[in-house]
Amino acid sequence: MKNLMAIFILITGSALLVPFSAAKGALDPPTVSGKWHFVLDTPGGDRELDAKFQQDGDQVTGKWGAADVKGTFTEGKLALEFPFNSDEGGAGTMTLKGTLAADALTGDWAFTGYSGSFKATRVKE
Repeated sequence: MKNLMAIFILITGSALLVPFSAAKGALDPPTVSGKWHFVLDTPGGDRELDAKFQQDGDQVTGKWGAADVKGTFTEGKLALEFPFNSDEGGAGTMTLKGTLAADALTGDWAFTGYSGSFKATRVKE
């Protein structure tokens, strides 16, 4: 009978821990850290580019192709502005403003008089 009671307590206790561990994951703040695959809607057609971001608090750094990225991520909103050199458009400042939902970013980009929308998906590592 003691063994039966011990098993019951063990099972009941384990069942109670599952909701708490799931809730903990739900409370982790969203982040843009990691690898991303971007598709930019441009006047010349879709352009694809991979980026990698690191987030420390609300500060974002990383790489956009070969360019160094700087910006912020607060309240689910990404804002990046950084020097970029394009084979087609030359040198200028790239601006990205987007919103994170699950593992996807959507928003707008602008570069030397050109602009459009983008979609990005997090690359699973």
